[in-house]
Amino acid sequence: MPKSKSKKAKAKKPARSKKAPIPPGFRTVTPYLAINGAAAAIDWYKKVFGAKELARQSVPDGKIMHARIRIGDSIVMLSDTFPGGAQSADAIGNSPVTLHVYINNVDRIWQQAVDAGAKATMPLDNQFWGERYGQLTDPYGHHWSIAQQVSMTKKEKDEKQKQAMAMFAQDQHPGRTEEPQVAQN
Repeated sequence: MPKSKSKKAKAKKPARSKKAPIPPGFRTVTPYLAINGAAAAIDWYKKVFGAKELARQSVPDGKIMHARIRIGDSIVMLSDTFPGGAQSADAIGNSPVTLHVYINNVDRIWQQAVDAGAKATMPLDNQFWGERYGQLTDPYGHHWSIAQQVSMTKKEKDEKQKQAMAMFAQDQHPGRTEEPQVAQN
């Protein structure tokens, strides 16, 4: 009886790599930002968040094709925008993504961000879940929330939660300083 498939016709499995599947320093999920003015954004992230630049590859006209920065123990990748590629948050009028950063001395970092041109979209305040938390939009259109855990009494947490739930019941967002922008088609 003839064999239905030869050994060559069978799909070969790729050789198992001896390298770790995730490069050193990376986590399982890594944000990748498309930015109009990536070089200026890197400088902004250095100034505000203390980011460290890990890599930068530019094309001949100077635009950044790929860069990596580290904020705390996390890596963020980014590039300038290119025709046919991802659009930047400022070009489309908003971003559905918020990058959340836990950081020491959240009040100092908040002030640095605002002083450097970030727009506060939810004021920094102690929240009922036990964090000092606020939301910002950077000058490049990306949303950031920054927080640090704080000690609060049960009474403080309960009162903050009661206030927040009352606002949600009236279709308002507690602490929101403005309505989120919606991109126009």
